[in-house]
Amino acid sequence: MRAIVTHDKGISIPHEAKIVNIRELTDTTKLFELKFVQNHLNPLFEHVPGQFVEVSIYGIGEVPISITSPPTKRGSFELGIRNVGNVTNAIHNMKKGDIVGIRGPFGNGFPIADYKGKDLLFITGGLGYLPLRSVFRYAIDKKEDYGKIFLLYGDRCPSDILFPEENDEYEVREDIDFQCTVDRDDDRCWEGNLGVVTNLFPKIADQIDTKNTIAMICGPPIMYKFVLIELEKLGLNSDHIYLSLERKMKCGVGKCCHCGVGDKFVCIDGPVFTLRQIRTLPEALM
Repeated sequence: MRAIVTHDKGISIPHEAKIVNIRELTDTTKLFELKFVQNHLNPLFEHVPGQFVEVSIYGIGEVPISITSPPTKRGSFELGIRNVGNVTNAIHNMKKGDIVGIRGPFGNGFPIADYKGKDLLFITGGLGYLPLRSVFRYAIDKKEDYGKIFLLYGDRCPSDILFPEENDEYEVREDIDFQCTVDRDDDRCWEGNLGVVTNLFPKIADQIDTKNTIAMICGPPIMYKFVLIELEKLGLNSDHIYLSLERKMKCGVGKCCHCGVGDKFVCIDGPVFTLRQIRTLPEALM
C-alpha cells in the first residue's frame, strides 16, 4: 500500500489526474478511469481493495470516493461515482481530458491477501457494489488463491444494476456462485429474483463452509442489520465478517471529525472493520 500524497504539516496536497475514459453505468452513476498527469506516479499508485481517494474539483470542493478497480489493474484506476451533490455533479459534467485532484489512497481495506485458500462471500446492495467490486475483481483475478466465490447482489430495479455484462460472465462460471435480486421490476421485464438481498441466503446456505468462509459486506445502512442476522445464523465468526462504512467519510485524514464513530474515525481506522471491532459501536451501522 503506497499513498501518492505530498505532506505539508500533515495536510495532503492533491496530485493532478486526467480523466481518460468515462462510462455511463446508470442514469445517475458513471465510471471514471483516471491517470496521473505526472506519468511516473501511475506505476507507484497502489491500493488495498476497500481503500478510497479524495477527489478535488478546483473551486468547488472535495469528496471521498472508494476505488472501484482492483489492485491488479495497473497504470490507471477507476472510480464509480453517483451524482448526489455539488462536487459529484461537477464531476459528472466533466469530459475526457479534464483534470481533477487526487489525494490518497487512504484508510484500511479488506485484508484479502491474508485469506488465501478461503471461500469468499460477498454481500452488497445498490451503490455498495462500487467499493466492493475492487475486492471482488481482485479475487477473480487471483482465483487460484481462493476457494469458492459467492456474490449476493441486490438493487432497487433492473435499470439500476451495475456492470450487467460482468454479471453475465459470473453466471456462467462454475467457480462463482452469483445471485442477483431486485426490489421491484421495471419496464425491462425482469425474470430474475425479486425481493431484498437476504432472500438470496437460502440459495447458498448449504454450500457455506462456516469455518472456511470470509464474508465482506457493503451497502445501505438498513441492509447491514439483516445481513448480519443471516450470517450469524450460518455461524460465521465475527472476526471473519468485514463491513465497509465508507459512506460516513469526508476529509480522509481524521481532521474534520465528520466520521467519528465511538472512539474511532472511519477514514483512518476504517473504512473496513470486522464485526468484532464495531460490535460495541451501534452508531456505526446507523
